Amino acid sequence: MGILDTIGNIVAGQLIDVIEWTDTTRNTIVHKYDMKGKEIMNGAQLTVREGQVAIFVSEGQLADVFEAGRYELKTANMPVLTALKAWKYGFNSPFKCDVYFVNVRQFTDCKWGTQNPVMMRDAEFGMIRLRAFGNYSFRIADPKAFLLECFSTGKTFTVEDIEGQIKRTVVSSLSDAIAESKIPALDLAANYDELGQYVQAAVTPKISSLGLQLTSVVIENVSLPQNVEEAMDRRTSMGVLGDMTQYTQYQAAEAMRESANNPGGSMGAGMGMGAGMAMGQIMANTLGQQAAPAAQAPQTAPAGGFCASCGQPLPAGAKFCPSCGAKQNAGAVCPACGQAVDAGAKFCPSCGQKL
Repeated sequence: MGILDTIGNIVAGQLIDVIEWTDTTRNTIVHKYDMKGKEIMNGAQLTVREGQVAIFVSEGQLADVFEAGRYELKTANMPVLTALKAWKYGFNSPFKCDVYFVNVRQFTDCKWGTQNPVMMRDAEFGMIRLRAFGNYSFRIADPKAFLLECFSTGKTFTVEDIEGQIKRTVVSSLSDAIAESKIPALDLAANYDELGQYVQAAVTPKISSLGLQLTSVVIENVSLPQNVEEAMDRRTSMGVLGDMTQYTQYQAAEAMRESANNPGGSMGAGMGMGAGMAMGQIMANTLGQQAAPAAQAPQTAPAGGFCASCGQPLPAGAKFCPSCGAKQNAGAVCPACGQAVDAGAKFCPSCGQKL
């Protein structure tokens, strides 16, 4: 091997003929291609995969942007860099340039949540505090703007480096959405989709200057304080119970059963006695209420008394029974109860009616 071949191999080892990046992560937004001190040769091959964009930066200035595809680097497809490098008639020598690969696919399932409760005024509960959480998705809409506004001189930029900014903007917009919509707290669950769309539309203009686009906002839950939820549970329980009298009877019966299953201790005996007395009182009231409609008012004696033969009521002054035709003897039957009485009796021996 001659000295010229050796020099040629050394020079070739200092040139880059293939530029590409395979993303092995799920959260890398920007990756700076490692040149390792080498230069890009004329006609080098650039491969940009789907979901990526390659951006050339020359001496701190953004140059050409390459979308998905395979390129042979020449002056024809590098107009900005050609102007920056003053390649008026094309270039034949290697050159130095930084290459950044930007992921433009969607980054999904990013979590957001209220770090502190959000105060709001509700028509039914008054002043309440709400907590909410969910997820969102975003993508890089303008890679050049993102590099200028967010990326520094580092080698990589990940989702964790920007999600804090997006999360705070989402929470702020959601607070405004809930306050402005005046949706009652009990109806918020029925409006999760509408609130999510409102937040997405409100946040997108705020982050567009950073080259970002919010593609979706999902509200998974909006929760009330624990004491408010407990009060709601009690109100719901009362509605389910319905008749409180029947529920009280059921509770007393349950207390008696529990007392019978746990007979030990004076406290248990006292509770059992109290439950028994309460149950007895409830049963007495219930039986009294059931027996009251069944009680019949005392019968009023008919105007003509009762027939001595068949016992049917008689009209006033009747001498014969209209039911059986028997002749009536006014002194033989009590006009109040219809029982037979002895002739000359002044009081009925059965009911005490004065004759």
